Amino acid sequence: MSQYDDAIYGYWKKDFVLVYWDQRGAGRTFGKNAPETVTEDYWIENPLTVEQMTADGIALSEYLVKHLGKQKITLVGTSWGSILGAKMALSRPDLFSAYVGHSQIVNEEAGFLHAFNTVSKLAQSAKDQESLDKLESLGPPPYGEARKSGQLMRIIKKYERENATPAPASWWKLTSAYDNEKDAQDRYNGDDYSFLYFAGHKAMGIKSMGAGVNFMQDGLHYKVPVYFIQGEEDILTPKELTKAYFDKVKAPKKEFILVPGAAHGHNQAVIDAQYKAVKKALKVL
Repeated sequence: MSQYDDAIYGYWKKDFVLVYWDQRGAGRTFGKNAPETVTEDYWIENPLTVEQMTADGIALSEYLVKHLGKQKITLVGTSWGSILGAKMALSRPDLFSAYVGHSQIVNEEAGFLHAFNTVSKLAQSAKDQESLDKLESLGPPPYGEARKSGQLMRIIKKYERENATPAPASWWKLTSAYDNEKDAQDRYNGDDYSFLYFAGHKAMGIKSMGAGVNFMQDGLHYKVPVYFIQGEEDILTPKELTKAYFDKVKAPKKEFILVPGAAHGHNQAVIDAQYKAVKKALKVL
């Protein structure tokens, strides 16, 4: 989100200090650590893991608490970031005043299979033969190939767009500091690298980071307030799974916020719901 900050979250700055994290393998962090020419050998020799990236996030949080002179910070995670956010909040609650999870991933494999079944039914109802043919050729997940995961996600996004209110096009305009060839190349390469490890790719011996995630088994007890923001039209991380998880979660305070007209990604209603949740958590309404 770093390159879009003023367009999307800019109005938060009147109340909060915002910190965007270009994670290991993403954006400028990728650019500062990767060689000039990125090869498959680099991908294989530099694995990404949930454990390592959770530790990165905790190290960053420890730095921020000290740097900003605060006792705690508030943590917001979206989609993949909700895996790291939940892991961080569960393992180091002393660092955080609250955790706000949007498009919360609960069980990555179960969620992806649920999404496959959902779009299969939608494509049948719509007589969308192109999508039906592609779904039949893919078969149900899990896959051992990142390309197949990407193809399923394109169909999921297609059907999410049909029922969701889109974000303004102006949100995706790059700020001038990021509007250059190097940053663009780093984003492109980092996206490939990160998605390969998220989805997994058996032919290269790369295991999916998402495959081992199941918060129903090891993520039910939080020591900080938790807020789950869920798009009602979200297919990729569906409300049925997120609400079932929320119902089992134990926390000092918890709230489930269902956002009509929102799918998996961001729109204005999602950003407003995040803002309200953070203000509520910090009692600055």
